[in-house]
Amino acid sequence: MLMGVAMDDNLRRAALDYHLYPQPGKLRIEPTKRMVNQRDLALAYSPGVAAPCMEIAADPAKALDYTTRGNLVAVISNGTAVLGLGAIGALASKPVMEGKAVLFKKFADIDVFDIEVDTTDPDKFVEAVALLEPTFGGINLEDIKAPECFAIEARLKERMNIPVFHDDQHGTAIVVAAAVRNALVLQGKTLAEARLVTSGAGAAALACVDLLVSMGLRIENVTLTDKDGVIHSGREGMLPNMARYARDTNARSLPEVLPGANLFLGLSAPGVLKPEWLELMAPNPLIFALANPEPEIRPELAREARPDAIIATGRSDYPNQVNNVLCFPYIFRGALDVGATAINEEMKAAAAEAIAALARLPAHDSVAQAYGGRKLVFGPEYIIPTPFDPRLIGEIAVAVARAAMDSGVATKTIDLDDYKRALSHQNTRSGQLMLPVFEAARGSKRRIVYGEGEDERVLRAIQDALDEELVRPTIVARRRILKEKLPSLGLGFELDRDVEVIDPETDHEVMADLVEAYRAIASRKGVPTDEILRHVYRRPTITATMMLRTGRVDAALVGGRSEYWGQVEHVLRVIERDPASSRVYALSGLILDAGALFITDTHMVPDPTPEQIAEMTQLGATQLKHFGLRPRVALLSHSNFGASHSPSARKMRAALDIVRKAMPDLQVDGEMHADAALSQPLRDRLVPDSRFEGPANLLVMPTLDAANITLTALSASSSSPTVGPMLMGLAQPIHVLTPGVTARGILNLTAIAAAQLEQG
Repeated sequence: MLMGVAMDDNLRRAALDYHLYPQPGKLRIEPTKRMVNQRDLALAYSPGVAAPCMEIAADPAKALDYTTRGNLVAVISNGTAVLGLGAIGALASKPVMEGKAVLFKKFADIDVFDIEVDTTDPDKFVEAVALLEPTFGGINLEDIKAPECFAIEARLKERMNIPVFHDDQHGTAIVVAAAVRNALVLQGKTLAEARLVTSGAGAAALACVDLLVSMGLRIENVTLTDKDGVIHSGREGMLPNMARYARDTNARSLPEVLPGANLFLGLSAPGVLKPEWLELMAPNPLIFALANPEPEIRPELAREARPDAIIATGRSDYPNQVNNVLCFPYIFRGALDVGATAINEEMKAAAAEAIAALARLPAHDSVAQAYGGRKLVFGPEYIIPTPFDPRLIGEIAVAVARAAMDSGVATKTIDLDDYKRALSHQNTRSGQLMLPVFEAARGSKRRIVYGEGEDERVLRAIQDALDEELVRPTIVARRRILKEKLPSLGLGFELDRDVEVIDPETDHEVMADLVEAYRAIASRKGVPTDEILRHVYRRPTITATMMLRTGRVDAALVGGRSEYWGQVEHVLRVIERDPASSRVYALSGLILDAGALFITDTHMVPDPTPEQIAEMTQLGATQLKHFGLRPRVALLSHSNFGASHSPSARKMRAALDIVRKAMPDLQVDGEMHADAALSQPLRDRLVPDSRFEGPANLLVMPTLDAANITLTALSASSSSPTVGPMLMGLAQPIHVLTPGVTARGILNLTAIAAAQLEQG
C-alpha cells in the first residue's frame, strides 16, 4: 500500500536513486540449488527434470514437493486504484507491486512474482489471473478500484482452488478488527455493544465492517457515510454489499449520525472529521482516522477535543498505527503451509484475534529494547503490536493454519507446536534490521556533529536524517564551500536554520574555545604544543570530537575520507573509555539473505586476550538487543568444542568461561567452527548440549585479522550491505566512518548513535 504522494525534490530524487541503483527495481530471481557441473545441469534440466514432471503429472499435489509453488504468491494489479495515485495504469503500478513483494519476502520469507495485467475489463482480468493457477500457491490482489474489485475477487475465489486475497480490503479489515477488539477491551465494551459510524464506504471500509460483523458487531449498530453523505435506505445506486448496511434514517450528513457513536472508522479523506463534532460521540470514543498520508482528523486535535478517546491512524509517527504488514505476510504464510484452498472468514478472524492477543501480552524483550525504554504496555497508546515484534509470524501464521485445518480448507495437516517452533527460529527480517533502531531514534532530536561536513555523502545522509526527524545536525564545514555545493545537490535543508555550521574560517570564538579545551588534554597525549592549533583547525575529526567532549553536541560521526585507524587515534586521544571497559572494540553487521549477522572485533584489537574476548562479547550482545535481536553468540576458532589445544583454541575456551559467569542467561557457546555456528543440525551432531538454537547472529573472532577478513569477504561475495563499524567501550557515543561508507551507511550510524542516547 502506498502511503501518500506528497514529497519534496530531495525525497523524489532519493526514491528514484533507490529504485535505480545498484540495479533497476527491487527484486531478482536466484536459484536455490547448486549448478556447478554437468551433473547438476542434468538434474536441474534435461534429462533429470523429467522425473519430477512425471511425478506431478501422476499426482498434482507433488508440485508442492518438487517446485516452489507452495511458497510462491502472485501480487497482481491492473493499476486502477493505486493508493494515493489513482488510476495510473498497470505498468506504472509495478514499483508498488515490487514493494509489496519485498515485504512478503522480508517478513515471512514468501517468494513473489509481481504481475501487472494491462486491462480495465474485469472479465479479461479474471480470465488472465485464473489461467495462472498452476504457477502459484496464492493470489494477492492489489490496488484494483471498486466496485470491480468485489466482483473480481468473488469470481476468482469461485474459479481458483488456491487462496485469493484482496489485501486492500481484507488486510486492512484484519488489522482494524484487531485494534477495535483491543480498544473495546480497554473501554470495557464488547463488539455487540459498539455503535459504529464510518467515513468512507469503499472496498476497505466495507471489508472492515463485514469482518467486524462476522466477529459480533450488530448490523443495526452500523452507519456508513461517504462523500455523498449517509448510506440510507432510500439512496439509489448502492452496491449489494453497501445496501446491506443502509439505515432507515432521515440523517444525511456525518455530524447527524455521530451522536451516541462510540467508534468512528475513517477510510476516506483528510480533515473530514471536525474537532467540534467529537463532543457528539459517546464517552470514551474510539477514533480510527486511517486516511493516508493525512488522516480524517489529526490525533493532536482529536486528543484536545476528546481527552478520553483512543486514537489510531495509518501513520508511523503516531501511536497505534494500523499497518497491513501486521497481517498479509503471515496470513499467507499460514495458508501456504497447510496447502489452503482459500482464505476464509474463519482464517481472517483468527488472524485478527491473534494480532489482538499479542498486544495484550507483555512486550517482547527485544521489542522493548528496540524502542529505547519507551513503555509498550497494553493501553490506549498500544492497542496493536509493532511490526518489529518477532512473535508475529509464530502467533498469526499458526492461528491461521489452525483455522484453515479446523474449517476444512487445508489440504495438509501439520503439528502446530512443531510449526510454531520452526517459525520462531526463522530469521527472515534481516532487511528490517535497522527499523527498530530508527524507531528508537525518531523524534529524539539529539545533537549530532559530522566531522566531514563538506562530503556529499554526509550531506545527503543529513537530509535523510532531517526527513526522518532523527537528529539536530551540526557540521564542521566551510560555509563558502557549502553555498557552492548545496544547490547542485538538490538538497532541501537550509544552513543555520536546519543545520548548525561550525566554520573554522569564520567561527573564531567557538574554535578558540575548542583549542583551549584541546590544549588541556593534548599536551599529555603526545601532541606538540605548536601543533595544537593546527589540529583543531585543520583536522575536522579533532574539531568534531572536541565538540562532543565539551558538551556542545550529544554524539559525533567522524572520518570517512581518510584511513580509518588514523581517525580512530584522533578519537581515542580525546574521548575517554567507559570506566567499565578495558579497551575499545568495533562491531560490524551484515544484512544477509539468511538473516542479520554481526562480527566482532572487526577493527580495533589485533590479538585480544581471553578477558578482552569476553568483554567484546558482552558489549556486542548488549548492542544486538538495541536492534531488537535476541543474541545468539558463537565464539569461533579453528577448533571445534575442545578438539584442539592450541593457544588460540584455549583462549576462546577461557573467554567462554568468563562470559558464562558474567552473563549466565546469554545464549553463547564455543569454541566452534563457523559452519557449526551457523548450522543447528551440524552443531547438534557435534555436541548434545548446545547453548543456543538456530544460527548464531553474533560471531566473536579470535583475532582482528579473522574478523576483518570474514567481514570484508562476506560483504564483497554476497553484495550485502554492512552496518557499522560501531565503536563499543567509549564513554560517549562516537563512530568513525570508513572510506567506503555510503550515504545510507552514514544515515544508519546516525540512527544508531541517536538510539544509543535514547536507550542509555
